[in-house]
Amino acid sequence: MNANQIIRRPLVTEKSTMMRELGANVIAFEVDAKANKIQVKDAVEELFKVKVQEVRLFNVRGKMKRMGRFEGKRRDWRKAYVRLREGEKAPDFIEGV
Repeated sequence: MNANQIIRRPLVTEKSTMMRELGANVIAFEVDAKANKIQVKDAVEELFKVKVQEVRLFNVRGKMKRMGRFEGKRRDWRKAYVRLREGEKAPDFIEGV
């Protein structure tokens, strides 16, 4: 897998915004379900030209949803919290969001 396949999209949520504002220097991403910590670290360093200190991965189970009498399920996905090294700055597109 290449870096663009591993990193799906950045997650802009209340929690990720609070962590960034409090100086934790953490960025949240949706990543490929088969990616491991090393692959995520290498992909972030390659795409955004920053140094990564730590990667934490979480499997998120899809919720059951109903539409009238029909039931369905959202897809399962994987979340990554990437902590940047001291002195590194988050990419501009994430800072501006």
